[in-house]
Amino acid sequence: MTKPTTRSLAMGGTLVVEKIPGVRSAGLCWLVPAGLATDPNDRLGRGAVLEEMLMRGAGGLDSRAQADAFDRLGAGRGAGAGTTHMRLSLTCLGSALGEALPLLGDMVLRPRLDADSLGPAKDLAIQAIESLADDPQERCVYAARERHYDPPFNRSGLGTPEGIGALTRDEIALSWADACAPSGWIVAAAGDVDADAIESALNKMGEGDAPTPPEIFSVGAAPRGYAHEDDDSNQVQIVVVHDGPLETHADSVLERVVVSVLAGGMSGRLFTEVREKRGLCYAVSASYRADKVFAGVSAYVGTTPERAQESLDVLLAELDRVREGVEPDEFQRAIVGMKSRLVFSGESTSARAGALCGDQRVRGAPRSLDERTAEIDAVTFERVNDYLARRDPGRLTIQTLGPSALTPPPGL
Repeated sequence: MTKPTTRSLAMGGTLVVEKIPGVRSAGLCWLVPAGLATDPNDRLGRGAVLEEMLMRGAGGLDSRAQADAFDRLGAGRGAGAGTTHMRLSLTCLGSALGEALPLLGDMVLRPRLDADSLGPAKDLAIQAIESLADDPQERCVYAARERHYDPPFNRSGLGTPEGIGALTRDEIALSWADACAPSGWIVAAAGDVDADAIESALNKMGEGDAPTPPEIFSVGAAPRGYAHEDDDSNQVQIVVVHDGPLETHADSVLERVVVSVLAGGMSGRLFTEVREKRGLCYAVSASYRADKVFAGVSAYVGTTPERAQESLDVLLAELDRVREGVEPDEFQRAIVGMKSRLVFSGESTSARAGALCGDQRVRGAPRSLDERTAEIDAVTFERVNDYLARRDPGRLTIQTLGPSALTPPPGL
């Protein structure tokens, strides 16, 4: 397995390249520091509108011509706003990357951001907010996240109708121009790629002044605790969030093992205890989300009003019981599952490019698949249980959505 290499671009950005023998595709991920956390408080939703407008023409190409240019190369492209960065992505044959990369570069440096595209982009963003009326699970997840993490890292990305409605074309263009300075770029390419050619192309694009992007800090404390949202339905959504180790912490891989024990498929504890043994819910899951500035574990149960209180009680009991330790067979299943998912993700060049970008952004250096596999192999049964003995979930956040409130544990 090849090892990724890191290069510093002429104007201060970073390029990570992983040449993968035997593949013909290329995946590229390009991060620009213009994520949701940078949206002004009275313009929440700017990232959602911007990601749509970036797809509507760049350079000398309008929206249709831009789409046709990528299609002629058999290339797929995308844009999506994350918490701290806007992510632009490109997937194509390695032989087409030399022609496709300048098109993606135009999206970064010369997006048209036409005034005519602002209205449709706003309409789509507001429709996404309105669609939550038909998705109670997402509403509950967003509400739990907003109350658990410190602002501005608690934002859903949807924004608000008021914030979206107040946006103007000029302020969107100015905010993007400030954010896309080459010094803040993190670019990763994986697959059938030529590091020298990509570096040369990016350096030509990044000529000129390159101010340093500002750091993002939390600006308040999250309330956490219990909250309920009334919803006249025959379903109840329950989300529980607790703290976890930051991605840069040595315990992060141990937390992933624990969450895999809890929710690693039909053999996971939550599925077994909440759904299979008791028949309390139609869906139950857990996930671990970690960054360099925030991290947490989210558990979800979807159930009926009659079974909601017991579902919450059993869910909390299982989240607490796992701190007593895991069994050897649970540990082995978790390790095998983690390694399988890692291998499968390594077969996608776009997934590898995204992972390399994420490592560089969060850890300051990329990891090869071999290094990530070795990290999992180094986890022992004893290490996991030692971690659980000292694991501190912090103050919980419990969010419910349904016809009536539930009873949270005392002292929450």
